[in-house]
Amino acid sequence: MKKRENILVFIFSIYVCFMSYYLYTNHYYNTDMEAYMGLIYKTEYPDMKIEEIHQKVYDELREKNPDFAGLGPVDPMVEEVSKGESAYYKILSQNPKAYEEELQLFVVKPFYNFINWSFFKLGFSASASNSLISVISYALSLVLIFSFLIKILKNYPLAFIITILISLFKPFPEAARHVSADSLSCLMLLLSFYVFLFRRNLFLAGIFAMLCILTRPEYFIFYSFLYGLIYLYRNRLKVKTAPLLISYGYLFLSFFLIQAFNQVSWSTLFMNQFIKVQIYPVSQPDPFIFSDYIHFIKSKIMLEFNASYFPVLLIFIIIILANNFSFYNKKKQAQILFFAIIYGTVMMRFLVFPSLANRMMLGFYLIIMLALVYIQNSKVDIFKNSLEDGK
Repeated sequence: MKKRENILVFIFSIYVCFMSYYLYTNHYYNTDMEAYMGLIYKTEYPDMKIEEIHQKVYDELREKNPDFAGLGPVDPMVEEVSKGESAYYKILSQNPKAYEEELQLFVVKPFYNFINWSFFKLGFSASASNSLISVISYALSLVLIFSFLIKILKNYPLAFIITILISLFKPFPEAARHVSADSLSCLMLLLSFYVFLFRRNLFLAGIFAMLCILTRPEYFIFYSFLYGLIYLYRNRLKVKTAPLLISYGYLFLSFFLIQAFNQVSWSTLFMNQFIKVQIYPVSQPDPFIFSDYIHFIKSKIMLEFNASYFPVLLIFIIIILANNFSFYNKKKQAQILFFAIIYGTVMMRFLVFPSLANRMMLGFYLIIMLALVYIQNSKVDIFKNSLEDGK
């Protein structure tokens, strides 16, 4: 039996290496790359003028990918989400001042930028550093998912099969191929859950949650609700109030630390992303028009939600939770509240940033999937001696 398990682990290791190599050699040169590269150079060379940083970034991108957005002619057939979007990256490639202001849109992810800079310090190019972080986060997330499933299923072959299927779930490799904070924030999210559930280490789980927020600030909404749920069931979970509040205090401080250094207001960011692109969002932001905001929300909410995986996952949630359902069952109550928190967070996030791009929703998708696997198939009770059945 031990030999078969070792063989599966070896095969899984080979698979993860193969997928990581494939995704790295087929990554996207998406338009966030030029901003993250600029922040790497700005950190490494604080005295370098923006004109020099701009030149270095676009020289490297021109060498790596001559078809990168902004380096070629503007395509008039490209569908624009916000007015002026198709010409925006062309302007950035030619205007260092506009490029400098665009960097302010990306400084709100300090942990992600720190990891990018760390890879650069190890000797990788700025563009390679951006790509590596997504692929490595993908690989480590797969290892963590496999470990999680082994612990709750006590079945190596089943854990192996489910992990392989999850690894092919479209938003997962898509996030790994993009230069974005999605893969890293997903890894931090999974680590925070893993440490809390299996290590019962609230402090370390809080550290990973803080790093998740410092990678993608909008996760502060989710963790705020989640800490409320933990507080509600603190006695059954054997969690003391003081450590819980201290841990949440770190999350609160990390989120507002980001806001203290943020020069671009939410209203400006919204107008820039969804109404009209602003060349100078810091020095010359356009006024926020509330009627435009309401119109965009109304026009997109159903389309975005239906284009995501949330409706189909909701069907499976209802089917699985309906089995032996009882309002008086404490475990069922906790499960319902947990999924309600996820969907409530997604809706609140949409009101702030009205996009449900699947790679951005990856962390929520994976948490839902793993929770459903646990509820349906787990051979162990991760809440043993804490969260009772209520019978």
